[in-house]
Amino acid sequence: MKRRHFLTSMAVLLFSTALKVKAKIISGGVPWIVHAVRPPKPVVAGEWTFFSPAEVSLVEAIADRIIPADDLSMGGKEAGCALFLDRQLSGDYGNAVTVYRLGPVVPGTPSQGPQFNDTPAQRYKLGLASINEVSKAKNSGKNFAELSGEKQDDLLRKIESGEMALPGINGQLFFNMLVQNMREGFFSDPLYGGNKDMTSWKMLGFPGARYDFRDVIDRRGEDLHIQPVSMLSHYPKS
Repeated sequence: MKRRHFLTSMAVLLFSTALKVKAKIISGGVPWIVHAVRPPKPVVAGEWTFFSPAEVSLVEAIADRIIPADDLSMGGKEAGCALFLDRQLSGDYGNAVTVYRLGPVVPGTPSQGPQFNDTPAQRYKLGLASINEVSKAKNSGKNFAELSGEKQDDLLRKIESGEMALPGINGQLFFNMLVQNMREGFFSDPLYGGNKDMTSWKMLGFPGARYDFRDVIDRRGEDLHIQPVSMLSHYPKS
């Protein structure tokens, strides 16, 4: 069969199949079976799966400098950003399972995205060790977590600006990665370990994982005082 005839016959087949499809109106319930396909497993605080105890202290200290507590919400440490990141780095994200890394790897423009041949997990191990290394060198042998908040901020600002280099890794890129991951942990669904008590959602007025808003759709311009809902609420209570 010639290519043109083949494409024509396929178009006719698809068109005739489409004519037989009838739409359905679903009312009064969710039109699917909840958790029928590989639901994400809720993160439960306990043993750390990626970070060592020293790394936990360091990441939690950094979390509170990037997302400090104030009168609007708790800080990054209390919100569980380190726990979120621990589970992400020990899973698919940390192992870069969906990222092409065979090269060639060359510096790219920001629009080209990350250009790495190592994994996020490998970068974190090296980057965190490097932060403590420069902290000890500049502060009489003290780890980052042992510094005052002011000195921690000063060190992070110098890494962010490139004024202070991190041995073995691009400090500015690693700092940007830290900020991005802290944001993800702070604003993600609590199902993944961060955003404790939906603190960031309450701060923003974000409603969370609600199915629909049919009961309030006509109340325009009104403060609805909607409380956010986590995907955790859809899981059976243990």
